[in-house]
Amino acid sequence: MNIDSVKNMKQSVIGVTKEFFQKNFPEDASTLGMSFERTYLEMVQQHEEIDDSEVAGIRQLIVQFRPALSSVLGPCEEFDELMTMVMYMFKAVWDGANRRKKKPAPRKDGPTIPGSDPSINLTFYCTECELDFEIPDDLKSKILNGSQALDLPMHHGKEMKIRISKEKQEPTVDVVEEEEEEPVLPVELLMGHIPADKVEYMKVLSVGIDVGSSTSHLIFSRLTLRRELSFLNMSNRFYLVYRQIIYESPIIFTPLLDRYNIDIEALVEFFEGEYKKAGITPEMVETGAVIVTGETAKKTNAEEIVKRLSSESGKFVSAVAGVNLESLLSAMGSGIVVQSGLRQKTILHVDIGGGTSNLAIASMGQVLSTSCINVGGRLLGIDDDFKIWRIDGPTQFVMKELGMSYQIGDIIPEDDARLIAREYAIALVEVMQSPAKSTITKELMMAEDLDFSIPIDEISFSGGVAEMFYGSEDSFDDIGKYLAEEIRILVEDLETPIVEPENKIRATVIGAGAFSLSISGSTTYYDENIDLPIENIPVLPVHLKNEEFNPEIFVEEINRAFMTFDMIEGKDTVALYFNDPILHADRFKVFAQAIEKALPNSVAKKKLIILIFGYDFAKVLGITIRDETSIKSNLLCLDELQLEAGDWIDVGAPLKSTQAFPITVKSLVFNENKEYS
Repeated sequence: MNIDSVKNMKQSVIGVTKEFFQKNFPEDASTLGMSFERTYLEMVQQHEEIDDSEVAGIRQLIVQFRPALSSVLGPCEEFDELMTMVMYMFKAVWDGANRRKKKPAPRKDGPTIPGSDPSINLTFYCTECELDFEIPDDLKSKILNGSQALDLPMHHGKEMKIRISKEKQEPTVDVVEEEEEEPVLPVELLMGHIPADKVEYMKVLSVGIDVGSSTSHLIFSRLTLRRELSFLNMSNRFYLVYRQIIYESPIIFTPLLDRYNIDIEALVEFFEGEYKKAGITPEMVETGAVIVTGETAKKTNAEEIVKRLSSESGKFVSAVAGVNLESLLSAMGSGIVVQSGLRQKTILHVDIGGGTSNLAIASMGQVLSTSCINVGGRLLGIDDDFKIWRIDGPTQFVMKELGMSYQIGDIIPEDDARLIAREYAIALVEVMQSPAKSTITKELMMAEDLDFSIPIDEISFSGGVAEMFYGSEDSFDDIGKYLAEEIRILVEDLETPIVEPENKIRATVIGAGAFSLSISGSTTYYDENIDLPIENIPVLPVHLKNEEFNPEIFVEEINRAFMTFDMIEGKDTVALYFNDPILHADRFKVFAQAIEKALPNSVAKKKLIILIFGYDFAKVLGITIRDETSIKSNLLCLDELQLEAGDWIDVGAPLKSTQAFPITVKSLVFNENKEYS
């Protein structure tokens, strides 16, 4: 093995990476550099004893660079820039190592032509860092055979030298059977990287607004989107790679006019003030979501408040509500979903707020299951003197089960307040381990039970009560601190480890601002006269049935979709969703004819027709429909979106100069004030 070439390259990569950190992240450069070096060396060392050849050594340096860099630097433009720099560093070294691996043909006796002796090796040598660097063959030939002086490369601000050395020659042996050579994989494929100059980025300003049972607040985030490109999956979709929070508002108690109504004017005044403090106008905000959570979603005017806030907050800010969506957003915003992917774990995440606890199982970077139960700190409001100022429906039920009959204005003994909190904690921990079984737990459930088919590795908590669970001493004039204490006691008896997420009380608002957004592919078809945004469109999945590809079957499937969701063709605006691929391009015409035949009223009334596909062929299908049918100016075709039955969507105008559409996939569940037995 050419130990020096591997060693020199290893040190060179580490040195360049540290210099890059110093230039781009000066405040954190030292920490980033040391952490990267430690991780990189550990990962490379794990494979050194398996194969000690030069090619194997260089290969490991290439393969392990990306995961080592990912351990200290998230996806961003700087990440791709550094990957590209190092990729070009590896190219010459990788090519040289593979050339030396091949055995040279036996040399005939005779004079040695300059540059033809394979035992002579030329390298660039840096006198500052005392490292050798590979010289590409074409340049090496110019050095050996050329008559003109060449400009030598610079390193550490100094011109490099040319070092001439003689490599040891292996004694020749008779080769009985020539081994079949393995193809040399390109560095790009080994690194899993496309050069930064071929990557397209887009940045958008997003807002997340959370109106919760206890508190309300907002965040502004700068989202970096990257066009999805890879060697195995060429796509036109943008996806989120980096989120930077640029402003966080104070957290206020959600203002209420009475038990049944939110104080809209007070909320609007607060959020308008926060926009001004952040130096941001609604016109600057390109996307985001307003979400009402917990008990607040049950208020009489909950729908009115989110609609007003969303319409006044930016260009494409959606109004969303619903316990399963809240579970998804809080898990995403907490950072646990990403952690489950990075650490290859299955994590049960529980967001405990003022009115509800939202549960989600995240595994390998994906949310597999969600649920919700009426367990929260604000369900019983008590002041420092234990005077009751708020009793919500779930607490009235729990009190009845415990034989209590307290009313607003009563003084409740601390032991009774803690007993109520304990019952809530017992119910929550029950559904964290299995389907609801006890009477109280079943009554408190707000959604279906979690799917426990995959074993749970860890548990994490977020939300206001979670702040106290992890040690905060804040108090909110409710039973939140007792609930946190009781949950801590119960989970200590579980064998599952507890981990702390990156974000706790702000998890849901971060999720609303950063993870409520989906982006379609950019090969879309739409008429520019369509008014955008389009809001609150129900998704109707339609099965294509490739094995029986004809218009009659498609018409039946589309009609069945309308009937299943109680929608009327020609009256209700819907999004027909086709997740199945169309396996042959010659079937596009058949598909177009089926759409026209299945939607006669929409065609006659020129009603907006929205078609969404899971695969990348919206533009081709849109053009086919335009050319082959009477559907001309009322068609919107989007693709590369993953939707499900029961989803609702908002569609915004194309982002920037692309034809990629922002989509909010959501649920709309207001005023479901459950009656307790």
